[in-house]
Amino acid sequence: MSSLAVVADADLAQASNYLVYSSMAVYTLAFLAHIAEWIFGSRSKVGRTAAALTGAGVRAADAPAVQVRGKGGTAVLDKPKVVTRSASGARDVPDGPGAAGGTVQGDLYGRIAVSLTALAFLIEAAGVIARATSVRRAPWGNMYEFSLTFSTVAVGAYLTLLVLKKNVRWMGLILVTTVLLDLGIATTWLYTASDQLVPALHSYWLWIHVSTAIICGAVFYIGATGTVLYLFRDGYESRLARGEQPGRFATSVMERLPAAATLDKFSYRINAAFFPLWTFTIIAGAIWAGDAWGRYWGWDPKEVWSFVTWVAYACYLHARATAGWKGRKAAYLALFAFACWIWNYYGVNILLNGKHSYAGV
Repeated sequence: MSSLAVVADADLAQASNYLVYSSMAVYTLAFLAHIAEWIFGSRSKVGRTAAALTGAGVRAADAPAVQVRGKGGTAVLDKPKVVTRSASGARDVPDGPGAAGGTVQGDLYGRIAVSLTALAFLIEAAGVIARATSVRRAPWGNMYEFSLTFSTVAVGAYLTLLVLKKNVRWMGLILVTTVLLDLGIATTWLYTASDQLVPALHSYWLWIHVSTAIICGAVFYIGATGTVLYLFRDGYESRLARGEQPGRFATSVMERLPAAATLDKFSYRINAAFFPLWTFTIIAGAIWAGDAWGRYWGWDPKEVWSFVTWVAYACYLHARATAGWKGRKAAYLALFAFACWIWNYYGVNILLNGKHSYAGV
């Protein structure tokens, strides 16, 4: 029996829908747990950034201690703070005291939030697999399936960084919020019944080209999140350096984030690491176009904006390597590049006509 004759398994398709809605419920619980983490974690002692910028130093009560035991008793020594130099090299600022959890109670809610996020990830991944099994093909043949897989990969990347002992829990609240938004849009406006695809999509390149596009988009999203938070944190540090006193709410939020230099370096490394994969994605798409349509490049809107996105990220990486384009200027360029990726996904697919419109919404 040819692949075109395969009929979708209605039971598996329905099971996939139930799993997706179940994951949304668990993501909502994770969202509430992250809110609790930020509320209780914000009660931790703040002011380390201001102390570092004003030269007042960090109070010994806030510094971890190293105990040295000997015959004469125990000597308690202050452990030096580890600070990070900003992109411009103008200031050395420590990470906020709440960047990795805040108070004990805040840390508890944070761990609960991460556990719920991991559970929701497993449920959503099961939904993606059920969707693929129901039609025996790659589960990213339309915008609904692409959105499901995109959010799954984004959460998977976040959890992988946590497993690798990277301090990225500060991203949890924003990640879960945007994942819920993505799934809400997918299930409300982009839902497409489980079915087979047009002949042009029945190719092994569907597994290669689209999967790499999803991975790149998910990781670029994480990099963009770090960039946005970098801009806020850098503005906060700049105000403190000028002797201004931000409001209590702004202080409690900003002190829960890593230093601006840490966020800047994080975003740059993420974008730089996956830019080559985005290059491969475009090349793979061109090869697939040659097989399916008899030409490698036809200035289709999707092809054009994929290339525009590539150019934007290439300019960002080049600017990042140039002394005059570090910091906020490079950050704005990085956000423009990710905006091109978002437009290529939503705007091009929904508003423009082209060869890729067969995927539907």
